[in-house]
Amino acid sequence: MIYKIKIMRLIFATIFTLFSTIGFAQEINWVTLDKAIELQKKSPKKIMMDVYTNWCGPCKMLDKNTFQNPDVVKYVNANYYAVKFNAEGNEGINYKGKRYSNPGYNPELANRRNTAHELSQYLQIQAYPTIVFMDEKADVIAPIKGYQTPPQLELYLKMFKADRHKTLDTQEKFNAYYTEFKPEFKG
Repeated sequence: MIYKIKIMRLIFATIFTLFSTIGFAQEINWVTLDKAIELQKKSPKKIMMDVYTNWCGPCKMLDKNTFQNPDVVKYVNANYYAVKFNAEGNEGINYKGKRYSNPGYNPELANRRNTAHELSQYLQIQAYPTIVFMDEKADVIAPIKGYQTPPQLELYLKMFKADRHKTLDTQEKFNAYYTEFKPEFKG
């Protein structure tokens, strides 16, 4: 009887370990914008900022389908500081020597439409989700509006990482880059 109990414990421990490894997929290492800027001073990397709202359906899809994708997670963690920013939230943020907040924030509307955060207004965010890419000095490179699948986001992640955007100064050049780009991310 004791032998059977030991075997059963071993089987359960093995199953638990297996499911724990599978169940907890790697995630993007999200930080605040303040923390990303601080980290840039020690180890320069570009910033990828997910600008979302709590009520936004496509924002939730981006979280579930794109930001959980193993290829996206691995690439973002290796090459970017990833920032989540609630465009209608109440967080105070320091950016470029100025403090931004949301003075009109209403906590009763936390999961519905609220007032836009001052940083959202400064960045001229007009749609959710928007992914704002910033360079190694936290200067805005470009905002990318709307839901992005992993292969769609891959194009921008790799373009900005390699500074290809600096040579794509016409629509024709971007179109050529877009046509020639061969995505590797599954999704």
